[in-house]
Amino acid sequence: MIPRYTRPEMGRIWSDENKFRCWLQVETAASLTLAEAGIVPREAAQAIAERGGFDLKRIQEIEAEVKHDVIAFTTAVTEKVGPQARWLHYGLTSNDVVDTAQALQIKEASRIIAADLEELKEVLARRAHEFEHTPTIGRTHGIHAEPTTFGLKLANWYAETVRNIERFKRSAEEMRVGKLSGAVGTFAHLEPEFEEKICARLGLASDPISTQVVQRDRHAYYVATLATIAATLDKIATEIRHLQRTEVREAEEYFSEKQKGSSAMPHKRNPVTCEQISGLARVVRSNAQAGFENVALWHERDISHSSVERIILPDSTTLVDYMLHKATNLIDTLFIYPDRMLANLESTGGLVFSGQLLLDLVEHGVSREDAYGMVQRHAMHAWTEGLNFHELVTSDKQITGRVPRRQIELAFDLKRQLRNIDKIFARVFGEKEGRPARPKKNSTKRRGR
Repeated sequence: MIPRYTRPEMGRIWSDENKFRCWLQVETAASLTLAEAGIVPREAAQAIAERGGFDLKRIQEIEAEVKHDVIAFTTAVTEKVGPQARWLHYGLTSNDVVDTAQALQIKEASRIIAADLEELKEVLARRAHEFEHTPTIGRTHGIHAEPTTFGLKLANWYAETVRNIERFKRSAEEMRVGKLSGAVGTFAHLEPEFEEKICARLGLASDPISTQVVQRDRHAYYVATLATIAATLDKIATEIRHLQRTEVREAEEYFSEKQKGSSAMPHKRNPVTCEQISGLARVVRSNAQAGFENVALWHERDISHSSVERIILPDSTTLVDYMLHKATNLIDTLFIYPDRMLANLESTGGLVFSGQLLLDLVEHGVSREDAYGMVQRHAMHAWTEGLNFHELVTSDKQITGRVPRRQIELAFDLKRQLRNIDKIFARVFGEKEGRPARPKKNSTKRRGR
């Protein structure tokens, strides 16, 4: 992944230096474990543990000649260890080292992403409660539907993030496995119990069954979970992009005093972070497809997955780490405009309350078909002529003759529409119903940290 989208800690994990460091961890753990079993001389295992090392440039030089990265690695380590290195890589095949070491890298990367998800969850919870009772218009098909609250939008994203956390835990755990079962998975040169002990030494579980490789359904599930997280972030970013449109302007990305939106138009304040998140999500989703293609390998193994994983595993974890960091800051510092939300909600003169009026007519003996026609007639008149729907309804004796004026007014009551928000929050956040509502913000925008 290019440096622009790479945070330092994640970049270190996928560096060549760290990759070979993980390979050396596996080789050392194998030697020490086999020495305890009396298979490898103890002095040899000790020499590998103490003097085992490598020079990255030297590995690259050797690989340029032998065209095999693992052989280049073991040769470079042998030069550091000396004669005792003849016991290095004893009983192992290349992928015993590569797949097990890859699990160590993914374990490190997953720890970072898990922490990122928790940070996003915390920020979404805080801001959801901040705007729990801030009314806004809900839209379906991009068209005004019925009232909702901005806090409910945030709570929805929070709940999805909680599900992503659980999915990610499961997928990361499935990747926390190593294998040292040999060239075709038969343990022809080592016993299964040695694999278990070596993996335990590395903080990994032992894959119950493998071929020359850990089966790639695990990797497909992992990358697909990263793609799901990216899709959630894209969903959040897309909503904010819509809300930031000039004619909507209900929410807006943080824009600093010195920030520039356009080289040609000084007035521009563009949702660049949201657009970046949406764009990078496409890359992660496309990587998931490549992960699925890697599942079907020839017989006990071919190498078609290897080149793909050198790209999709570092890139997907790096991008999701970057996107989660950006999304958390985006939500934390988001400008919110409650007055604009209310103005947009009220801009159609009460059209958004048509559903409740329909139900009230039905309750007072009007057939649903007739009631729908009565309400829609006024709704379309108000829409096409720019009239006030509430006024049209209250002037219609056919409606007021059926439904008491007090109940008609109640149909247009925003509090009635939003009366269950606390109950929804209680279900999402596990809080007690009836708790005191959090104080509403008086300002029309909120600037985060």
